[in-house]
Amino acid sequence: MRKYASLNYVMVAIGLLFVAPFAFMFFASFKREAEVLRPEAILPKAWDASNYEAISRNSVEAPINIWFLNSVFIATATTLLVITLASLTAFAITRLKVRGGNIILGLIVGTMMIPAQLFLIPLYVILRRLHLLDTPYAMILPSAAGGFGVFMLSSFMRSLPTAIEEAALLDGCTLPQMFWKITLPLCGPSIATLAVFTFIASWNDYITPLTFMESVTNYTLPVGIALFQSSYSTQYGLTIATSLIATAPLVIAFLVFQKQIIESMTASGLKE
Repeated sequence: MRKYASLNYVMVAIGLLFVAPFAFMFFASFKREAEVLRPEAILPKAWDASNYEAISRNSVEAPINIWFLNSVFIATATTLLVITLASLTAFAITRLKVRGGNIILGLIVGTMMIPAQLFLIPLYVILRRLHLLDTPYAMILPSAAGGFGVFMLSSFMRSLPTAIEEAALLDGCTLPQMFWKITLPLCGPSIATLAVFTFIASWNDYITPLTFMESVTNYTLPVGIALFQSSYSTQYGLTIATSLIATAPLVIAFLVFQKQIIESMTASGLKE
């Protein structure tokens, strides 16, 4: 018991170490500029929301609310599209046993080894010919070609026992019904994990919107905040507040789905 208790203390200490930068950002965003430059304590002497008021006053020059909504829409749509296509592809490979499924999966995994930056120029040409540049679809549609979701869900589905699905088929369940009512619920933890990873990757993406977006109002939050911070690089309280706005949704998403992520890591121990 003492051994496990000491291990818990170590894990708590490591957790606090990772949380410390976010806590610093939160408290510093409510400090005045002089206090940020010469901090005497972690907590602000007087809670001041002037940094957030300054962000709202610059809504014409830096429409952070529009950038935030753009990021929410693009990240959510990308996540839903990736989950839909990846789950269907993984189901076809692992359950329908399509001809050449393992070869297809190998090719999909092989694409994960190619740096994404190599696809920027071909994607730019394709999107320009489709008249999709400077639209949210330029960010959403290319994400459907990612292979990580297919690989992850295929690995998880292969670890699941097939007895429940076979019994459902014997009872007259159709393949679409089996996919929707049985396979997807069993893959819930893995799908939740994939959703979090995809949402975070889409939310933090900087190169793609910078390449495919031209209008300032179509920027996502990382690109917009980088533009905003370059104009106010000497105002540290203001830049910390904008960074907190961009970071908070990711922390909330992880806290909401942390249970499913842990289940996804442990559920691979299921046996036939």
